[in-house]
Amino acid sequence: MELGCVHAEHGPDVQLEYMRKRHIMPTRPVAPSDRDHRLDLSTTALVEVTSEERDYPIESALIPGESKGWRAEEPGTHTIRLIFDRPQTLKRISLVFEETKTSRTQEFVLRWSAEREGTLREIVRQQWNFSPPHTITEVEEYRVDLSEVAVLEMMITPDIAGGMARASLNSFAVY
Repeated sequence: MELGCVHAEHGPDVQLEYMRKRHIMPTRPVAPSDRDHRLDLSTTALVEVTSEERDYPIESALIPGESKGWRAEEPGTHTIRLIFDRPQTLKRISLVFEETKTSRTQEFVLRWSAEREGTLREIVRQQWNFSPPHTITEVEEYRVDLSEVAVLEMMITPDIAGGMARASLNSFAVY
C-alpha cells in the first residue's frame, strides 16, 4: 500500500524533497524446525561435573522442567562436560544463570571438540555482573552451526575476583 510522499527537512545541510514510504506487514517468527529440538541429554550424553551440591545435582540444570538448577559444592572454577554417545549437530545453546544474594562478576567459557580426547575450540567467553536485587538473571542464547560435536564443555568461574561464590546454573540446553 503506497502512502505517498512527505516533504521533510533534516538539519541545515540535508533537505529531502520527498520521502517515499509504505507500510508493510510485520514478519512472523519462524517456527522451530524439527532440527531445532532440545536434545535429551539423559539419553544422548554422559555428563561429567567437577562438583555438585547434593540438593542441586547437575540433572536439575539439564532436564526440562527441573526448577532448582545445579550448584557446585565448593567455591572456585568448575567444569560441566557433555560427552555425546554419537557426534551431534548443534544449532543452539541456551544458558540461564541466577544469583539472588551476592554481587559478583562471573565468567564462563563454552568449548567444543569433534573428538572425545581432542583439542577444545572456544565458542564463547562471557562475563556477567550480578548485582542483586536488580541484576540477578543472565540468559544467553547462542546460535551455532557445529557439526560432529563429540564434547561440549563449559567452565564457570563464579567470581573472577576470587571470592567464595559457588558456581551455579539454572538451565543448560542444547538444540
